[in-house]
Amino acid sequence: MSQLFGIVLLLGGLYFLGQNIMFSTYYSPYFWRNLPAQGSVLAIMGGVISLLVFPRQTGKFGWILLIFGVVLVFLSGGIMLKPTSLWNFLIAFTALVAGFKLLTEGRLRF
Repeated sequence: MSQLFGIVLLLGGLYFLGQNIMFSTYYSPYFWRNLPAQGSVLAIMGGVISLLVFPRQTGKFGWILLIFGVVLVFLSGGIMLKPTSLWNFLIAFTALVAGFKLLTEGRLRF
């Protein structure tokens, strides 16, 4: 029962934190201006495929590709963070951490 509540808290925290993140794309007539955005999609796809399909052979390379893809997402300017209040961030982050602890350990330790 505690793991189910942990999943609910984890998803709730992700939902409230994700409300303040906007992903955008834009069209550019020059192909070199979209290279970080295209590279981030390809790197994230390659990382996920290598982690899910070949975890033993390419597991570490998959994590490197995922990290590289996330860095390229921020470099491409495709992510904009909307302003949020400290109270909303505190509640969302607390729900996220409490849900993760309930999911992994089954109880909260204070």
